[in-house]
Amino acid sequence: MKINSRKSFICGLKGLKLSKKEINFLRKYKPWGIILFSRNIKNIKQVQILTSKIKKIFKDQNYPILIDEEGGNVSRLNKIIDTSIFSAKSFGDLFKKDKRKFEVFFKVYVDQISYLLRNIGINLNTVPVLDVTHPKTSKVIGTRSYSANPSTVSTIGDTCINYFHKQRIGTIIKHIPGHGLAQKDSHKIKPIVKSGLKSLKSDFNVFKNKKSIFAMTAHIVYKRIDPLNTVTHSKKLIKLIRNTIKFKNIIISDDLSMAALSYSIEKNTQKAFSAGCNLVLHCNGNMKEMLKVAKNSPKVNSFIIKKTLIFNNIIS
Repeated sequence: MKINSRKSFICGLKGLKLSKKEINFLRKYKPWGIILFSRNIKNIKQVQILTSKIKKIFKDQNYPILIDEEGGNVSRLNKIIDTSIFSAKSFGDLFKKDKRKFEVFFKVYVDQISYLLRNIGINLNTVPVLDVTHPKTSKVIGTRSYSANPSTVSTIGDTCINYFHKQRIGTIIKHIPGHGLAQKDSHKIKPIVKSGLKSLKSDFNVFKNKKSIFAMTAHIVYKRIDPLNTVTHSKKLIKLIRNTIKFKNIIISDDLSMAALSYSIEKNTQKAFSAGCNLVLHCNGNMKEMLKVAKNSPKVNSFIIKKTLIFNNIIS
């Protein structure tokens, strides 16, 4: 199944194996990629079977299969491996204390995670988190951030992307253009950041010059830039990402079912594409919602096809 036959969305699955409904859905609506969560993972053999069946449907060994494997408290592989002590903050602290030791430890960590991901058929990890922590940063970011120092976050971010790419795993920088000043959890409520562009500059700059092929949006409102829309739904913020941060690759929405997006699933999907997102993400595996996302998602365009081929070169 060729890339140009796919549609511009990524979806989740309900359980440990594909249901008949899911198989029919994938064949009919052809999502660009699939994202796996803890509910989809029991052991190595089971995930190998699941990812193999997904790739067989699409007749593509490079078919994008994503996971949130950040380490620390965001680990979808926790039934297979315990990475709870390897939070982003732990590596940021080590970087501050001993840069040489950081490089050695971080490389070993990324190499081992990459080996496991490749072994179970996953080729795209949603790291690094490039959000800078502030005194009132929401706990939803917390230890997922490397540091309160933008330079440290940027440097480790570059290292993370480089190490994963060398191990043939794609990366997704998040949450562009920065979630650190948000004081609320966007899974539950719409965070509003009141800071002006000048004070946001250091957070935004962290995302500059990153070699990741993908970036994931923040579901937050920057009131002084666009008082009405979250980044995911804001033409102004997507334009800022393109022209000020100068990110020229694929922009993926964060999960469309999160409470920070206050419209229907259909409207959330439409507004994300209208704002300038290239791909949309829907995570919960709810078939009724997935159908609405699929029906409101366009076919992949030449830009997505071109960037997907670059991704394929990284993971091959």
